[in-house]
Amino acid sequence: MGWIPFHDAANSKPLFLTIYATVIVGIVFSSFYVFSAIYSADSSTWFSSSSSIHHLLLLCIISHSKVSFALLNVSFLTGIVQSVTDVDQGPNVSQRTDWGAVPAPPPKSPKSQNMWTRPIWEAPPRGEKRPSLKAFQLTKTLVEQRVKDNVIIVTFGNYAFMDFILTWVKHLTDLGISNLLVGAMDTKLLEALYWRGVPVFDMGSHMSTIDVGWGTPTFHKMGREKVILIDALLPFGYELLMCDTDMVWLKNPLPYLARFPGADVLTSSDQVVPTVVDDRLDIWQQVGAAYNIGIFHWRPTDSAKKLAREWKEMLLADDKIWDQNGFNDLVRRQLGPSVDEDSGLAYAYDGNLKLGLLPASIFCSGHTYFVQSMYQQLRLEPYAVHTTFQYAGTDGKRHRLREAKVFYDPPEYYDSPGGFLTFKPSIPKSLLLDGEHNLESHFALINYQMKQIRTALAIASLLKRTLVMPPLWCRLDRLWFPHPGVLEGSITRQPFLCPLDHVFEVNVMLKEFPEDEFGPGINIREYSFFDNPLMPKQVKDSWLDVQLCREGSPGCNVTNNTSSLGIRLPKHSTEEMFKSVFSLFKDVKVIQFSTMQDAFLGFTDKKTEEKFRKRVKRYVGIWCCVKGSDPGHIYYDMYWDEKPNWKPIPPQASEDDHPPW
Repeated sequence: MGWIPFHDAANSKPLFLTIYATVIVGIVFSSFYVFSAIYSADSSTWFSSSSSIHHLLLLCIISHSKVSFALLNVSFLTGIVQSVTDVDQGPNVSQRTDWGAVPAPPPKSPKSQNMWTRPIWEAPPRGEKRPSLKAFQLTKTLVEQRVKDNVIIVTFGNYAFMDFILTWVKHLTDLGISNLLVGAMDTKLLEALYWRGVPVFDMGSHMSTIDVGWGTPTFHKMGREKVILIDALLPFGYELLMCDTDMVWLKNPLPYLARFPGADVLTSSDQVVPTVVDDRLDIWQQVGAAYNIGIFHWRPTDSAKKLAREWKEMLLADDKIWDQNGFNDLVRRQLGPSVDEDSGLAYAYDGNLKLGLLPASIFCSGHTYFVQSMYQQLRLEPYAVHTTFQYAGTDGKRHRLREAKVFYDPPEYYDSPGGFLTFKPSIPKSLLLDGEHNLESHFALINYQMKQIRTALAIASLLKRTLVMPPLWCRLDRLWFPHPGVLEGSITRQPFLCPLDHVFEVNVMLKEFPEDEFGPGINIREYSFFDNPLMPKQVKDSWLDVQLCREGSPGCNVTNNTSSLGIRLPKHSTEEMFKSVFSLFKDVKVIQFSTMQDAFLGFTDKKTEEKFRKRVKRYVGIWCCVKGSDPGHIYYDMYWDEKPNWKPIPPQASEDDHPPW
């Protein structure tokens, strides 16, 4: 039961009655004093810009046996951040609550509410103006308002990664973690995060707001900005957990990191072969892969600060050095010996820096999480997943996180206009499990699935519905270099549920093409779409099952069997049949076919068919790569079944080295 100050007042002794009365009078008097001070200032702000008001409130907490006194220092800030009159008014946000103008960061008063100390996701009040950019400059005063237990968690990016950043923040806040900051590389991102109640600072990068693409000069500039940021943050004296935006936290990592208080730097890696089968640090002597700087933890030690400073100077002196390569070169300059027998740390860099390698099984790369499912096989709980080892650019990263149901999309993503189309994939056991896992068996499995997906894409285009892709099974892994089918030493199981970007060019599928040349666009969703907890009930409850049947067989007459629960549709149905039947179910959110084999006879109009073919031929990519062959990649072909002599072999001549379109 909560404390009720008047509950036993009538039965208390006179001394306690006196204390009760004193407390009530004090609270009332202080309240009048505070509000009179606030509202005596200019009506457009809460506080005078030239004075501070400090009050001491005496709080008495009274129990049956004792009286406790606490002193609360309520500090009102000196003025508003300078010049809020020259910035745009923020958009209306329904979640906002009204708590007045945004004050400058308070140097000493953690109880004051401002844009960095208020709870995350609490947006500024409706109609308020954003403070000037100067107020968002990175300072120790700003950072210390988000720090907890001397730790700050930071990511950064430009507006193109807005949805990744919101997902990153949401996972942390869902884990009860709020000691975070986001660095904005452009004003558009800063503005958007500010109005959503996300603590943000200005990196002063003046970066483009579009996706710059991996490996481009602008991409490398972003990498240098990261190093500059680390070098700027460490002198503040706080532990720094620096993250890329294309990763998400699945479990609170802070207790794990605290297990290694002697570490100057703890970094993730691209290791794909497990060195431990529990949650110890990876064995540094057995890690041959690159240290990955998408997830790493720094302590503000002299060695760490020295490393950050030299790393920054290296990159600023030569803009051709990739930030991750530079980090690896420096850290591996001297590697070993072990710091001790138990911690798993090693001396590195200058012989004084103590380095630890986060286990790749639970601080997962795109390979250990999405391909090997290493954490599942070892019965471990993953802390994080970083979307490395993937294809199709940023769209491929986003789709992988969606497949794993760890990406946060807006509500409209789950209720697309026109509804959804899905089907139950049919795969013979022989294609999935029988025989050796080799090129022939892999492509036979993929091609069998691809033909069904091709039919589903055609029906989705015809009915103007969004296609929910089926789960995709692979026998062989996809990489950038020759390999025997799976990485040697990895624990990849064959066959395995492979990410869509292993076969399909997700970025091309989502790209807008001229409709007069390629026909209408076809929207897609991930295979786990209907299992996502964010899926609204009204979508899942609006469902129609379509059972394919042989034309002329008993009950295979759709005109006499149309209901909201399910229908029977003849195989090889024409375009006219589809339009006629499914015009009755336009309001149904989800239509699920029992199979796509022999479902659709094809488009009636030849030009429509040609446009569709031109579009979907571009949807598939390559498998890579055959050992001993140059080139070693093999192109997938959406219409492989129309080429009787088609075989999964690399291009035999330079003129053959092109997609099949």
